[in-house]
Formats: sequence, structure tokens, C-alpha cells
Amino acid sequence: MTVEDDSSADVELSTPKLVFDETDILYEEDCLRNQYSVKAWLRYIDHIKEGPNEKINLVYERALRELPGSYKLWFSYLKLRRKQIRSKCIIDSAYEEVNNTFERSLVFMHKMPRIWLDYCQLLMDQGKITRTRRVFDRAIRALPVTQHTRIWPLYIKFVTTYPEIPDTAMRVYKRYLKLQPECVEEYINYLREIGKLDECAKLFVDMLNRDNFVSRQGKSNHQ
Repeated sequence: MTVEDDSSADVELSTPKLVFDETDILYEEDCLRNQYSVKAWLRYIDHIKEGPNEKINLVYERALRELPGSYKLWFSYLKLRRKQIRSKCIIDSAYEEVNNTFERSLVFMHKMPRIWLDYCQLLMDQGKITRTRRVFDRAIRALPVTQHTRIWPLYIKFVTTYPEIPDTAMRVYKRYLKLQPECVEEYINYLREIGKLDECAKLFVDMLNRDNFVSRQGKSNHQ
């Protein structure tokens, strides 16, 4: 049995046709009968997990057309797509295909911090500084404030990794401190590292003058 290549923009395939064998028929029929069953699609995917990437990806894409709101399917699919490109050169076009798959997922999964984090990490791995910052900002805007603490640690790690963008890092840190003011010592340490000593001293004095300040690093107001 063959499945012709789907010309839709939603499906990313590198071969014109894929071959499905007779053992797939039962799973195909199951999914046709239970097209809105996540379990049915996952059973099919588990059955073909040792097959070619294009075949597995196609079944995932079919499942997600029927169940676009399934976090379980999206999370599993995105994890697989990242695994598939792990051994490829960072500038391989396959990376951009996976980036685009993340973008499609966020149409439905924009309230899921795990998806945002995985996408941001993928962009960080590619060294896409501006794009990564914009995706982090989109995550902050999309998620409720109660979930921002999931995003900020990786965001801070990202902006402080690049010495060439200190102004960006400072702006991001200041936004972070509005939510987590107790982390001011980390910011002071960062300012010291990048040579922003005036700003560092100003914050240090302000920190010492706070009667209710409790050091996260175990220091007293006089240390």
C-alpha cells in the first residue's frame, strides 16, 4: 500500500511516496474508526517506530490534523523531530523545518510552558540570538504570570551567555527582578562580570538599605 505525498504546507516530507506494509493495515483501520482517539494514533506510531523518519512523521502529521489540541501528541512529535536532527549540521535545512513545526504547534500549545522552553532551547542551540529573544518574549506574553517562573531561568541563562548583548541582558534582568526581586544578588554579580560597576554599586547600596532584605546567598546586610 502506498501513500502519495501530501502537498499541504502542514506536512514536511523529503520523499515523493512512502510504502506501508500489510502489518500496518490493522492500525490504519483502527485510526480510521477512531480518528479522534489519541491512544489509537499512538498505538500506530509505536508499531512503526523503527521505520523511516518520513513514515513516522507522516502518521504524526495525520494524527495532529485530527487532534490538533493534543498536548501528548505534540510533545511526543516535537521530541522525535529534535531527536531526528541531533546528528545533523546546525545549518542543515532540517533545523528550520523543526523550527517551523514548533511554530505550528504553538498555534494550539501557546499555553504550555514546556513547548516554549523546548523551542527556545532549540533556537539557542542554533545560535539564533534575535529570534530566540523574540520567542522568549512571546512566551512571556502568552503564558499567565503564574507560569513565568518556568521561563525566566532559561531566558536569563540565554541573555547572559552572550557578552556582545549586555544591554539586552540588563533589560531582561530588570524585567525578571520585577517578578523575582530576591534575585537581585545574581544581577549584581552579572553587572560586576560585565564591568557595569556604577550600576552594580547603585543596586548594592539599594539592597543594603532594605530592612526586609534577606540574602539568597547567606550574606548579612553588612557583608
